[in-house]
Amino acid sequence: MTTPDLSGRIVVVTGASRGIGWNAALAVAEAGAHVIAIARTVGALEELDDTIQAKGGTATLVPLDLRDLEAIDRLGLSIYERWGKLDGLIGNAGQLGIITPVAHLDQKIWDEVMTVNVTANYRLIRSLDPLLRQSDAGRALFLSSGAVVNCSPYWGVYSASKAALEALVRTYAAEIDSSTVRANLFDPGRLRTQMRAKAKPGEDPETLNHPRVVAADIVRMIAPGFTDNGTRFEFATGNVTRFLA
Repeated sequence: MTTPDLSGRIVVVTGASRGIGWNAALAVAEAGAHVIAIARTVGALEELDDTIQAKGGTATLVPLDLRDLEAIDRLGLSIYERWGKLDGLIGNAGQLGIITPVAHLDQKIWDEVMTVNVTANYRLIRSLDPLLRQSDAGRALFLSSGAVVNCSPYWGVYSASKAALEALVRTYAAEIDSSTVRANLFDPGRLRTQMRAKAKPGEDPETLNHPRVVAADIVRMIAPGFTDNGTRFEFATGNVTRFLA
């Protein structure tokens, strides 16, 4: 796969402190984009920045808890004041919650997962859509999960949150279909991440792919040359589901 040239482009990556987000941010920077890396953990963001700089890239670090919804609005204003546009948004940050029967779910856990996995992405869209429209080819990509389809026992809050995210992104994609902005979904499958380890504590992590394996496809899907809209890409199989005619 030829790596797209993202030189001169500005790309936001949420959940950039580890796992898929860390590797996606690094790959985007290596492709030439300036990365706006968002995560709660300052130390991990600084490590990411060191790695990006060592490879000749650049980044702006934004220590931000996505549960602070007003801060997401301020993020949009800051990007506008500095760059006047945004070329890419990778909505990667997510929370698993706990694995438990739906009837046993604590309201606080439900609210927190829904805030991070759904509401924060809605607020990112609301805040950053005007900036994506200022780009010649604004691209938004949101990380989903096979949990949407599987609906396995005890995964209720995570499955529900990702299903809601998919509905949100598909609706947004339909609304922007006549514009130059594109919005799509990415299902990375089972990878060696902290979230997977929490969900499957007895699983041997060495049987799973490292999250770096999905980075190239994420870069491909936020590049100007990727013109699909309203699709869902499943990394493990390569299947693409197209929701818009």
